[in-house]
Amino acid sequence: MFLSTAVIGLREGLEAALVVVILLAFLVKSGRTWGIRYVWLGVGVAVALSVLLGAVLTLGTEGLEERTQELVSGIASLIAVVFVTFMVFWMKSAGRAMAGELQGKLDRALDLGPLAVALVGFIGVGREGLETAIFFFATAQAAAAGEGSQGLLGWAVGIGAAVALGWLIYRGALKINLTRFFRWTGSALVVVAAGILAYGVHELQEAGALPGEDNLAFDLTGTFPKAAWYVALVRGIFNLRPAMAWLELGAWALYIAIVLPLFLAPARRRKAATATAQVTA
Repeated sequence: MFLSTAVIGLREGLEAALVVVILLAFLVKSGRTWGIRYVWLGVGVAVALSVLLGAVLTLGTEGLEERTQELVSGIASLIAVVFVTFMVFWMKSAGRAMAGELQGKLDRALDLGPLAVALVGFIGVGREGLETAIFFFATAQAAAAGEGSQGLLGWAVGIGAAVALGWLIYRGALKINLTRFFRWTGSALVVVAAGILAYGVHELQEAGALPGEDNLAFDLTGTFPKAAWYVALVRGIFNLRPAMAWLELGAWALYIAIVLPLFLAPARRRKAATATAQVTA
């Protein structure tokens, strides 16, 4: 769980960091540095609301009945899968135009005033924050069922690395091939999302919302020790459990079989291209 949540935190965190870097660099280059404080204001509000949403989802379900908790966890997991699927495909198709789009919005907002500038920062980071909050809840529930604090540690490492990379890019000390980065992390996120989907199906089965909980595809609980490192590794990366029902295993396999080839397929309108982040203050 540590590795998968670290990848999620790095991917989501770097997307948000790139939004901030693009906005700040545009303000500095255009000589309108008065807007920097308002961009940070919008970013700060977006981060605070995202943390609040994640806390409400994670802590607010602790007092619920077990069946209700399972139902909420299952639904949140499905929503997280929808979000991450949309996000990886959106970055594949529109990520190269992200800088120009953000700069255009900020340029118009600067003519409207400080509130509009703060709103650009809020919306730019808020979308990533909403995805992260829901994905955090889904992975936190899976971690609680499997590896405890390992998943939460992965989040901290991934987001911390994203912040550091964003700062280095802004200072001009680092250049990243964004096409390659988002391709590799997107592929990893597809696998992680498949595991979250399987977990969501499992929770909905336990809640009675889906059938087939006792119709197991395999049961290896007596074959491999639960505390073995390789068992933890498989569960942490793929979210596969020693015993899985046909429905959850089928959902996991079908998601990867459909989504991963579509994501890796070359873009129709152009051949393979390389995009390098060259955002400097």
